[in-house]
Amino acid sequence: MDLSTRYLGLPLAHPFMVGASPLSDSLDGVRQLEDGGASAIVLRSLFEEQLTMAASGRIYGMDPHERAFADVLSEFPDEASYAFSPDAYLEHLRRVKSAVAIPVFGSLNGTTSTFWFSIAKQIEQAGADGLELNMYDVVSQSNASGLAIERRIRDVVAELTARLTIPVAAKLSPFFTAFGNLAHQLEDAGVDGLVLFNRVYQPDIDIDTLAPVHNVALSTSADLLLRLRWLAILHGRVRASLAVTGGVAEPADGIKAILAGADAVQLVSALLRHGASHMSTMRDGLARWMENRQFATLADVRGRASLVSRSDPSAFERGSYIRMLQG
Repeated sequence: MDLSTRYLGLPLAHPFMVGASPLSDSLDGVRQLEDGGASAIVLRSLFEEQLTMAASGRIYGMDPHERAFADVLSEFPDEASYAFSPDAYLEHLRRVKSAVAIPVFGSLNGTTSTFWFSIAKQIEQAGADGLELNMYDVVSQSNASGLAIERRIRDVVAELTARLTIPVAAKLSPFFTAFGNLAHQLEDAGVDGLVLFNRVYQPDIDIDTLAPVHNVALSTSADLLLRLRWLAILHGRVRASLAVTGGVAEPADGIKAILAGADAVQLVSALLRHGASHMSTMRDGLARWMENRQFATLADVRGRASLVSRSDPSAFERGSYIRMLQG
């Protein structure tokens, strides 16, 4: 039985890989992930704010030590709070590449192109097999247009892909008016893969202190459905690799993602709950399911529940919505 797949043009033994997280912060950790069955690893992200602070002592052009900017920058962690400095990140990447035989991807997280191009080239030179670009931004400015935001993302991707020889994946949130159109724009800009979707962290409110409460909850299978919808819509309509992240807790979740059209399935929360060996559980669960249904290759499975055969996916989505409400 052939579980192999291709992601960003690279061969993977099977679709289950480790998403960007603290799981890969130590060499022992990455070895455990490989031994547990991971087909590839995305290192945790370097943040744009780290890079600007290290290079200029400023964040968005503001000095955190100046009183005038104290309130604006008070939410940002200090330099010592980050797991890796930019230089330490590059050295860690080199060591990880030497420690494991599976593909290793770097990750950058930010909203603009400031200082990214130099570090992206250094990540390539340090041996990364690819780069994940995490465009996390909650746009709170009421005068910012959707078109301008999409153009900024596209321009960053275009400039970055033009400077690199390694493949680049864009990790995005789902909150765009026409996500399919943005996907095509990013393909035209040179992106090799799309990672669906970034989790938008939503603070709670403490009604005693009247202050925001920042909690990070691990994802569950309930988070998968939105990702399945867009995998099913995009499969066969974009050339870029499609990866799912968030909501994959058990083998059935991974199988659903592949049926919808995923080329790769990223895990983080499930590994934090169950340990590195859960990778083997996911892989073996997929293999048993394929054997029971007499699927010989992953290609026989991928996209079988997608909308690629539907001439008008919008009509299908609208019709399904009405039928569900009327039922």
